[in-house]
Amino acid sequence: MILNIPLAWLQLARQKIRFFVALAGIAFVAVLMFMQIGFQDALYDSATQLHNNLEGDLFLISSQYKSLTSNQSFSRAYLYQLLGFESVESVSPLYVQFAKFKNPDTGLKYPLYVLGFDPVKSIFKFPHIQEKLNVVKIPNIVLFDRDSRPEFGAIAKDFEQGKTVKVEIYSYSGLIGYKVKIGGLFNLGPSFGVDGNLIVSSSTFLRIFQDRSVQKIDIGLIKLKPNANPEKVLAELSVNLPPDVRLITSKEFIALEKSYWSLRTPIGFVFNLMVLMGFVVGVIVVYQILYSNISTHLTEYATLKAMGFKNNYLLSVVFRQALILASLGYVPGFIISIGLYDISKNATKLPVIMSTDKAILVLVSATFMCLTSAFLSTNKLRKVDPADIF
Repeated sequence: MILNIPLAWLQLARQKIRFFVALAGIAFVAVLMFMQIGFQDALYDSATQLHNNLEGDLFLISSQYKSLTSNQSFSRAYLYQLLGFESVESVSPLYVQFAKFKNPDTGLKYPLYVLGFDPVKSIFKFPHIQEKLNVVKIPNIVLFDRDSRPEFGAIAKDFEQGKTVKVEIYSYSGLIGYKVKIGGLFNLGPSFGVDGNLIVSSSTFLRIFQDRSVQKIDIGLIKLKPNANPEKVLAELSVNLPPDVRLITSKEFIALEKSYWSLRTPIGFVFNLMVLMGFVVGVIVVYQILYSNISTHLTEYATLKAMGFKNNYLLSVVFRQALILASLGYVPGFIISIGLYDISKNATKLPVIMSTDKAILVLVSATFMCLTSAFLSTNKLRKVDPADIF
């Protein structure tokens, strides 16, 4: 058994150029899988960033709700009716809608997501948001997302330099822009459906979107009393709600958004398909490497078989080669992917972040990929007959 590992290694390392080309091929496949999984996770993480930053134990949404970027409003009265239940501590309405943001430098307009709420108390988990509430209470004073895409202009930079920054916001149904002043910054970031974000008071929101009624909200946040059981309260409240709204927990709210992007949009299908294709490409690449190596050393394998070595021993050599290729090819792929993640994050503003889960997932996938290729490439080795070779 001790001799198995040196034999597998010596066969691979004998032709150094081929060996390094093989490692480069596996590193490329590892990078491919890292990038596909990284962007797929960025899709889901960016789509649920707002969900994770909302202060609420339960959420009231329309029964027609598909995703955060689709307008599905419902009556605000349904939310305030929940205050009559003993377990409910407070409720907060949230208005969300797309607007067009006019770049003050170029004059070009870009879609922006506007979040309107009652600034009596914060419904967001953003750092230092509480101290900015008094600013938002002033009419036409808004908070700008520092992590928005660069096409909106140097808004955050100008504000941090102490300049007065005034911009125009256009509703999609209006031709005249509404002027607002940047009163502070926060960090949320874009997603695949949103390029930038703006936090405003509900009164400013209704001035920007004059066709919106104060009675129509998009999300209702419910804060429960400290000792309340969310699941029990959810069941109790749901019985008393009309069929055009539904009540869900924070986890269900996030899962609903992820499900929409994963199953109901073309981009989710494309990412799932690309991850599968990356694995298949990897299997083919490693298969070609191992099959070529077996063909090159077929005489040596036949000699070992003639000496009495069983098929299991010969197959174990190939599987060890697969493990060597997987582990050595993974390392440069991992290092390269860290650099590409940083480049992608800076270029797109999306949360393309290396994590332990991704590192383990790709390592396991690369190992399984190489072992699958090893199994497929050993068919010729199983059938080799020393009498035919000599």
